[in-house]
Formats: sequence, C-alpha cells, structure tokens
Amino acid sequence: MSGIANGIGAGELVGARWVKAKASDGIGECIMLAKIGESVAMSNSRDPEGPALIFTKGELSAFLDGATKGEFDWMTD
Repeated sequence: MSGIANGIGAGELVGARWVKAKASDGIGECIMLAKIGESVAMSNSRDPEGPALIFTKGELSAFLDGATKGEFDWMTD
C-alpha cells in the first residue's frame, strides 16, 4: 500500500479497526493490532495517535510462533 510505512501515525491509518487482547489490563498498557490491506499494523495504547509499525503477515506469523513457544518469556521476568 502506497503511503503507509513504519512510523506512520496510528491515527493516520484511516479505517483501521484496532483490536487488543482481552487480557489487557485496561489502564493503557496494551499492544493494539489492525489489519491494513495485506499487512498488519501494531500500535501502543499508551500513545494511540503515536507511531505504528507495519508488518507483513509472514513477519507477524513468525513473531506469534515464537511467542507461543515461549521464546520471549524472559522479557517479562
């Protein structure tokens, strides 16, 4: 998609439907995702108008696979 690149303001992604995990604590500590064409945008709920990172489906799939397998658990210790 032209005009959409990493760092674009999340609020500039017109039509984005942001979703977050049901386990989010509701005090602004959530990672939000939105499907943007063939890509996925990721944003931080603490800064809803802040920058969004744009990932391909393959990149997100690899990340989720690693998260499911516990490869990043050490970051929350």
